[in-house]
Amino acid sequence: MDDLRQLLRDLEVFAGDIPQFDPAATPDTPSELFSGWLLGAFEAGVREPHAMTVSTAGTDGDPTARTLILKRVGPEGWQFASDGGSVKARDLAVRPYAALTFYWSPLARQVRVRGPVVAASAEDSAADFLARGVGARAEALLGRQSRPLADLAERDTAVKESLARLEAEPDLVAPGWTLHTVRPESVEFWQGDKERRHTRLTYLREGEGWRKQLLWP
Repeated sequence: MDDLRQLLRDLEVFAGDIPQFDPAATPDTPSELFSGWLLGAFEAGVREPHAMTVSTAGTDGDPTARTLILKRVGPEGWQFASDGGSVKARDLAVRPYAALTFYWSPLARQVRVRGPVVAASAEDSAADFLARGVGARAEALLGRQSRPLADLAERDTAVKESLARLEAEPDLVAPGWTLHTVRPESVEFWQGDKERRHTRLTYLREGEGWRKQLLWP
């Protein structure tokens, strides 16, 4: 364990060229700045730049986190989708609030989004489901997310049967599949620095607009 601790201490962070970030030159809304940073991550070759950690909490207040794919971002908020029987769906049913975290290591950039979560219409949720790949739809149709699994053969057999269902009925939509929108109350942009003089800029919701605030590292 001592060797592992030393290894962790010796790992290099913020390697390579780090982009500059001027908070004074930022747009009025966080969705605009986020879109620019996301495109920058894509152009820099960051793998899966649309992957994000989604954190929720249930009635007991204990947090749960998992990595999902961002579906869309705009003035209305950040979107992700969920199976109706999942842990996150149950959390959101009793506490419709979430935090999103993006981290693009090669750029030493992080974005944190916090706010209430609103479910989309059944029509929009169905459209999102049908836009998924066949394999993803087949798995979601099982409706067994996070339940105990006897062995991998049981999984493979169930998915195979689900794929056969989709082949016969390609317009099937998983019951309870829901597209969620996080309507942000705050969005923080974090730019790392080799000398630890990190730059943090947060957008805070004020009425229909936003107020910007710098934060200490």
